[in-house]
Amino acid sequence: MAAIESVTLGVPDPAAADAFYAAAFGLGSRVDVRASEEPTSGFRGFTLSLVVSQPSTVDSLIGAALEGGATTLKPAKKSFWGYGGVVQAPDGTIWKVATSSKKDTGPATRDVDEVVLLLGVDDVKASKQFYVDHGLTVGKSFGSKYVEFSAPGSSVKLALYTRRAAAKDAGVPPEGSGSHRIVIGSDAGAFTDPDGFTWAPASA
Repeated sequence: MAAIESVTLGVPDPAAADAFYAAAFGLGSRVDVRASEEPTSGFRGFTLSLVVSQPSTVDSLIGAALEGGATTLKPAKKSFWGYGGVVQAPDGTIWKVATSSKKDTGPATRDVDEVVLLLGVDDVKASKQFYVDHGLTVGKSFGSKYVEFSAPGSSVKLALYTRRAAAKDAGVPPEGSGSHRIVIGSDAGAFTDPDGFTWAPASA
């Protein structure tokens, strides 16, 4: 079964991005950065989500991100599914921080339970089959709307949404062009998916 070990973000200033992510989220080796001036505009077709245990942890992480220069796309608030908000890092990457809990059960922490890479794709069913063929196992599937892959052994979980739904969830217009500015590091080998997302051996 294929496992994702990390994601590498293409950023204009790696030193600044490293400092931001260390201070804001503290994700260690799960998120790396590399210098990139590849042209990109609008929605880059993906978001990264941090799943945490309680609302105060959401507020703690979002607060640290905003202090580091992130901008708010969706203010943190309660919804029928829990509590969460969306910010955009200084390098342009969109981050959602959320919990399924609506009440705190303990002191605020900065602990991240799960990192989820959500790809906005043109055809969910086709992309689902592509990834199954490349060794991933489906955990949840809702027809042509949403797919979540099982992640035993993975540092990052993969999920698929339509591009329009992913953009709406992030609070941005769906239009965008150019580079995704992300490389997914895994043990599944090197390939590019139908939507142009690049995968590489994690050690690379």
